[in-house]
Amino acid sequence: MEESSSMKISPLDLMSAIIKGKFDPANVSSQATGSIILENREFVMVLTTSIAVLIGCVVVLIWRRSNAQKSKPIEPPKRLIEKLPEIEVDDGTKKVTIFFGTQTGTAEGFAKAVAEEAKARYEKAKFKVIDLDDYAAEDDEYEEKFKKETLALFFLATYGDGEPTDNAARFYKWFTEGNERGEDWLKNLQYAVFGLGNRQYEHFNKVAKAVDDMLAEQGGKRLVPVGLGDDDQCIEDDFTAWKEELWPALDELLRDEDDTTVSTPYTAAVLEYRVVVHDPLDAAVDEKKWHNVNGHAIVDAQHPVRANVAVRRELHTPASDRSCTHLEFDISGTGVVYETGDHVGVYCENLSETVEEAVKLLGLSPDTYFSIHTDDEDGKALSGSSLPPPFPPCTLRTALTRYADVLSSPKKSALLALAAHASDPSEADRLRHLASPAGKDEYAEWVIASQRSLLEVMAEFPSAKPTIGVFFAAIAPRLQPRYYSISSSPRMAPSRIHVTCALVCDKMPTGRIHKGVCSTWMKNSVPLEKSQDCSWAPVFVRQSNFKLPADNKVPIIMIGPGTGLAPFRGFLQERLALKEEGAELGPSVLFFGCRNRQMDFIYEDELNHFVNSGALSELIVAFSREGPTKEYVQHKMMEKASEIWSMISQGAYIYVCGDAKGMARDVHRTLHTILQEQGSLDSSKAESMVKNLQTTGRALFALPSIGALKIEGGRFFLLP
Repeated sequence: MEESSSMKISPLDLMSAIIKGKFDPANVSSQATGSIILENREFVMVLTTSIAVLIGCVVVLIWRRSNAQKSKPIEPPKRLIEKLPEIEVDDGTKKVTIFFGTQTGTAEGFAKAVAEEAKARYEKAKFKVIDLDDYAAEDDEYEEKFKKETLALFFLATYGDGEPTDNAARFYKWFTEGNERGEDWLKNLQYAVFGLGNRQYEHFNKVAKAVDDMLAEQGGKRLVPVGLGDDDQCIEDDFTAWKEELWPALDELLRDEDDTTVSTPYTAAVLEYRVVVHDPLDAAVDEKKWHNVNGHAIVDAQHPVRANVAVRRELHTPASDRSCTHLEFDISGTGVVYETGDHVGVYCENLSETVEEAVKLLGLSPDTYFSIHTDDEDGKALSGSSLPPPFPPCTLRTALTRYADVLSSPKKSALLALAAHASDPSEADRLRHLASPAGKDEYAEWVIASQRSLLEVMAEFPSAKPTIGVFFAAIAPRLQPRYYSISSSPRMAPSRIHVTCALVCDKMPTGRIHKGVCSTWMKNSVPLEKSQDCSWAPVFVRQSNFKLPADNKVPIIMIGPGTGLAPFRGFLQERLALKEEGAELGPSVLFFGCRNRQMDFIYEDELNHFVNSGALSELIVAFSREGPTKEYVQHKMMEKASEIWSMISQGAYIYVCGDAKGMARDVHRTLHTILQEQGSLDSSKAESMVKNLQTTGRALFALPSIGALKIEGGRFFLLP
């Protein structure tokens, strides 16, 4: 016993004995036990404390799980319909509903601007601005709701081949295709329509014109002629002119008989976000939150997903003085799916040199970490809710990189915002003059015709130093996604989206070299095959009506010079996959054009493989820089006039992809001539036949929108 009591035991030995079960207090005298504890009292204290903390954690964990399990069954289910129905109280107030169909926000901006001005002019009326896609949850609700409308304004953009914008597509389909509603079901509705389009297109403002006509046909009373905004010139001037016609008509409807007040000239307030500056230490964490899954049930322009650049390669040879990029986005694990002929929308970033120039002109720290808000500190909406949705908190450098379009020509409203923040009175006066009716011609020449960018204009007026809130709300529009025809088929590349993009690098009238935002990003991107730290972009897929015939045996004629080849590469991949599966294919011909076989004959080997494998019946190439005279696809079409007529007579589909200003018009004229000559038709019947091919869906055009500095290679759509 004496030996036992005098034994020295270290904490480690004691711990080891306890864990292994070799320390039994029953076999040790109380005196020895007490001695051991006293000698190791610090260790025992730590041990007992640790055990107590561990037991406490276990108890809390069990309590939380038990509490969570108990709370779930009694949590009332959320009713999705709670915010859909709105109780309309007839308080005698005159109500005006303002609808918009927009792609980039211009139509929405006009709708909100009219609402703001109307609220100032007609204090006793109520105005409500509504996204057409949000107006009715189901198609059946459109009719029920429209019957209750008495006064409505429509702002409708048209893009591509006379198509409605994404958020107006469902309404437009319902409204134009439903014929069972009767001729006067809208007899209580008075309305006005303003369209946003581009005269470079054959179907200029088609959507607005169609809706305007059908509203009248179905009983509505037109207040003023449909406004035809032209984005090829100054659409703001068109909007202003339409408003001046609208106000007298609204005066008669919204002013009381005893209202003799004279409206004072309305001056729109300069939009401004509320800005909150945050601790810059938060920036490193918040700005790395992009994942390949967006957390939403859908993937669209508002909810894109991250896609890595898997492959990038140059398609032109070193002999070419131009550039064309083949790029592949990896969409595996993102939930994104696409069909042959669809478009991919890509959000790209401004070049670092562009961002640095913007930072310098603003005179602010690029590391300022901030958030923007559309309400004040009490939660009240600012500027009548007409502010664009805010972007996530970030540094000024990131905001300028991802969200600010600083290379487009500034709108007149942006010039007024700059004037309000110019410390030099002469600069402020000059800016206001350019934005005024008196300065209309000067603005058209100095800004629009010269294609001056926002940054160039700001450089001309260095005293204009807007705040962050004003700059992003009223001066710099949002950087819009670029749209490209997908140049692959999911049958061949289900986890990849291929893009074929020509580099945009042009000298502007001012001498500035304009580098396309997205095409330059694609050319400089780092693919995954070269680095794990690869380039990536937020992307989404937009469906297209540019599809192969449902019947594989129907003949097809494809016409696509340059990057206009993009969707046809997808078509041919699709046809090759179908053929390998044993499908019978109808005849097909592709008219492709480029400058020189040794420079820019893109995908030459692939095209020859499609021919050799039977996916493509005939490949016809026009080289515009090889012979003594320039030869284009329309010339090759005339050489094959009889074959084209024969295929059309057999029900062929005709697809055209390329430049809307030049090639598409030449192809249209050539097609008209072929039908006239080969079919022995007069000019009017030939044109009628062309129109019929288009209306029946047998002649489809995938053309880039026209907009100063906005045309990116590879079928970029800039939408009003």
